[in-house]
Amino acid sequence: MQLFYNPNINKTTESFSFDKEESKHIIKVLRKKDTDILYVTNGLGFLFKTEITLASDNKCTVQIISFETEAPKKFQLHLAVAPTKMNDRFEWFLEKATEIGINEITPIICDRSERKVINAERFEKILLTAMKQSNVLYLPKLNNAITFKEFFKHENEGLQLIAHCEETDKISLKSVLKPNTNVTLLIGPEGDFSEKEIALAIENNFIPVSLGNTRLRTETAAIVACHSVVFVNEEE
Repeated sequence: MQLFYNPNINKTTESFSFDKEESKHIIKVLRKKDTDILYVTNGLGFLFKTEITLASDNKCTVQIISFETEAPKKFQLHLAVAPTKMNDRFEWFLEKATEIGINEITPIICDRSERKVINAERFEKILLTAMKQSNVLYLPKLNNAITFKEFFKHENEGLQLIAHCEETDKISLKSVLKPNTNVTLLIGPEGDFSEKEIALAIENNFIPVSLGNTRLRTETAAIVACHSVVFVNEEE
């Protein structure tokens, strides 16, 4: 199934038109024509079956035939990850985390961060492309980049965890994860969190965890954490 996206449709929508860029892709590149079927999501768990009524490369119009919904997962996964020095590494994380099944992402600027500015518009496009390519019906939420300290001004539900490399008391991630439980997990920059940041997280009731015996890159650690949470919640 090839999946398309329109954030403005819902269960009361009867027909709609794609923008010029998407219309050109549908008609010129994919060579779709009148009466062809397209599947569209709004990124909120809906899958719409639509039929092309106007095959125009300027304004491709479709009529909604039917729709179905996918129930939200019984857990929410929020990763707060420090942007990597090389943009492509963070972009890889965004793509793969969307495929695996993340709900929310917050870029956090830390004491040792080498990158303090992100291109949110580009990141959004990567999330959207990954959602469509993997036939995921929920678009992950990308929050604005904030400082590590600012992050604790926001409330988080469920398990609150911080993964770091310091030789201090930690428990393994797999030992603390539970099915159907919301998880917020902090992943630091290439130079890891500072001791001050780790202490601040603990003061805010975050539990220090280990992701294994090897030292992982930021984006690798984030993917390991993402997969671990989703794996624990897989239904048999």
